[in-house]
Amino acid sequence: MTQKRGFIHLYCGDGKGKTTAAMGLCMRAAGAGLQVVVVQFLKNGDSSELSILSAHKNVTVLAGKGGDKFTCRMTDAEKAAARTIHDKNLDAALAMPCDLLLLDEAAAACRLGLVDEKKVKALCQNKPPRLELVLTGRNPPDFMVQAADYITEMRCVRHPYQQGIGARKGIEF
Repeated sequence: MTQKRGFIHLYCGDGKGKTTAAMGLCMRAAGAGLQVVVVQFLKNGDSSELSILSAHKNVTVLAGKGGDKFTCRMTDAEKAAARTIHDKNLDAALAMPCDLLLLDEAAAACRLGLVDEKKVKALCQNKPPRLELVLTGRNPPDFMVQAADYITEMRCVRHPYQQGIGARKGIEF
């Protein structure tokens, strides 16, 4: 099943829920029979929603960053290794036929130089007409904002992290 026209969705902001909203859209698309490809940047691929999505016959998940460190704690060699993984996953995703492509944390990966920003920008500017493209991340580059048909900004008003409560499996990841 293919859509007549695909749009670009951007989930951004400093609040919780960007990836959750994008993954929910992926589930909806897969449930409707659409082919879905998920590329997760800056994450190691152990988010709980990936176990459900990757089990679906219409979903392909490409994830991994090469280590468990936050990018601010990575050495230059670790960042180069992460970039290699991210570029490889992006290239693989772009070669797969799909109806919906999610580039999770694409905004941060581009901003940090951990993915080929020129390829992401070219995809946003020259997206296949029927492809539904979903991008997430804080502080998206201007080209993402300009290309997006939908922009949803998540704003943090209050979060348990502010009281020292860490991320909980099944809720935050």
